[in-house]
Amino acid sequence: MKRILSYMVLFATMIVVVGCDNNGTPQNRIERILTNMHDATTNQVMVISHRGDWRNYPENSIPAIESVIAMGVDMVEIDIALTKDSVLVLSHDRTIDRCTTGRGRVDEYTYEELQKFYLKSAHGARSSFDLKIPTLREALEVCKDKVMVNIDKGYDYYDMVLALTEELGVSNQVLIKGGKPLAVVKEKFAMHKNNMLYMPIVSPANSGQKAMFEEYLAGEPQLAYEICWGEMSPAVESGMKRVLESGSKLWVNTLWNSLCGGLSDDVAWATSAEEVYGKVLEMGATMIQTDRPEFLLEYLRERGLHD
Repeated sequence: MKRILSYMVLFATMIVVVGCDNNGTPQNRIERILTNMHDATTNQVMVISHRGDWRNYPENSIPAIESVIAMGVDMVEIDIALTKDSVLVLSHDRTIDRCTTGRGRVDEYTYEELQKFYLKSAHGARSSFDLKIPTLREALEVCKDKVMVNIDKGYDYYDMVLALTEELGVSNQVLIKGGKPLAVVKEKFAMHKNNMLYMPIVSPANSGQKAMFEEYLAGEPQLAYEICWGEMSPAVESGMKRVLESGSKLWVNTLWNSLCGGLSDDVAWATSAEEVYGKVLEMGATMIQTDRPEFLLEYLRERGLHD
């Protein structure tokens, strides 16, 4: 079955032919991840680490990314913002107040000016590692050939990000997601010879997203859909079922209760992994974004669902 972007199909075929040994086995980790990600029938579960290992390092920092790569996650989620002098940097917030020792909007500073400030830990204190806000370039260079990258808050900067990923040769490793209508995404992707991967975000219980969801489902299968829900309902159950029946993967966020109907990482930590992650797997999810990557990896490996 074709996916929304023809190059994705070509690349999936290429990694099986070129990136494999004589037995048809992918030769390195990134190729194994890509093969798994493009296989809607596999039971292997992809682990996506939210903002890196932010419990031990400042979120969206290089050490936070390196830590989850060492853990063996499949994808790291990072957030980007644009400086006053048009440098893409890693930042979830539009301001630097929460995560650095400075104050103000990212776009009010040049990149050089931002380097005066230090990143904060999750406790709100200046990190003892004396880390500064990294650029997207620095992050992608660390991730190249090692781990997939989900750039959140990135669609509005699509052209700039793509120019960088093409320069670094990592476009196939980068996933952009968003709530854009199918026609808008197709028009954007038609402007480029190569593209990054794209995944729609939908909330099936949201009546305002119904038309967009139906439009995607009526077209070619997507790589995956990110499904968000506050409470389980027939609409959510039906939406998940239809995603899987379409030949697409199901992505679930276990970050906090309002995104996953209470099946969050903290609930899993306080009760049991089986009680939470087991239910998420029963729904058919094979892509899970987590704030507790090490804990989730341990559970999946015990079940033989992750290498």
